Amino acid sequence: MSSLALAHADTPQRVVSVGGSTTEIVAALGAGTLLVGVDTTSLYPASVTELPNIGYVRQLSAEGLLSLRPDIVLAGSEAGPATALAQARAAGIEIVTMSEGYTPEAVARHIETVGRVLGRKAEAADLLDAFKVDFATVEADLARVTTKPRVLFILQTGRGASLVSGTDTAAHAMIELAGGVNAVTEYTGYKPFSPEAAALAAPDVILMTDQTVDTLGGKDSVLSEATFAATPAGRDGRLVTMDALYLTGFGPRLAHAAHDLAVKLHPAHEFAPLPERAWTKAE
Repeated sequence: MSSLALAHADTPQRVVSVGGSTTEIVAALGAGTLLVGVDTTSLYPASVTELPNIGYVRQLSAEGLLSLRPDIVLAGSEAGPATALAQARAAGIEIVTMSEGYTPEAVARHIETVGRVLGRKAEAADLLDAFKVDFATVEADLARVTTKPRVLFILQTGRGASLVSGTDTAAHAMIELAGGVNAVTEYTGYKPFSPEAAALAAPDVILMTDQTVDTLGGKDSVLSEATFAATPAGRDGRLVTMDALYLTGFGPRLAHAAHDLAVKLHPAHEFAPLPERAWTKAE
């Protein structure tokens, strides 16, 4: 049976969510009480971190899924390996694979899918209405912005080398949604950080996650590096940081994340505040 054609006679009562954005959507639809397990990328709202954890999104085990006795597993696009999902499906667990992407339209489809599967169509419609209103506000403000700063996004993954975002990434999409220009477009995905390439990119703004900056020793430590000091961003001290999931999660908070990044990228421009929504409140 096709996962997207799935029609439950009854609303699932035991749900496992794999993927931070999917978990956010479940909670935003008021269905958080149905969750019996999540993966390690599910960090918002904070209450989901208290649920049983089935491990990293790409390293799941069939045994871990089966142990939670779910009616259904909402599997984000990165969920895997495929063999674990196939084993869980063979054991009778319904697996619904989410369609995700780095656009507001993709987020809207994601919300619609979760709402349909969980029997929360009305809640999904309300969420989408607010989501679209908020994005329209951000777009109207950005239409009046006349300059687009060059932004270099750098990611630190554990103890490995720092990575720089090219095109076709969540970071690239967020920079554009917030009225910026990705300073690196010569490749897709992420590549190891190169001091020479960073200097050639000549970014006006360096963008990092809060977690990356903490790993590298704080803002002052980052800006003091000779590589950055030679760039326009380094000379002006323009290092912008945001929480990783908020910045690149592409979930129901996307409009608010784009707004907040736009405010930081365009400090001379006045942006209309977005209304606080139930699903954007920090716990």
